[in-house]
Amino acid sequence: MFSKIRNYFAGARQEFKHIQWPTAKATQRLTLVVIGLSLVVAVYLGAFDFLFTTILQRILGIV
Repeated sequence: MFSKIRNYFAGARQEFKHIQWPTAKATQRLTLVVIGLSLVVAVYLGAFDFLFTTILQRILGIV
């Protein structure tokens, strides 16, 4: 049983050697892309929420 666990971690260690980690500059660039897209989606969804809330309030006669 312990040999299977040892073999598993040895194999995992070998696989980690094959990983190509991104550079710091690439990580920063991709992080900014994710933040930017998140903000765009948030504004888009917020606008639709505001629009549908306004329409629903007018239909129901609230405020």
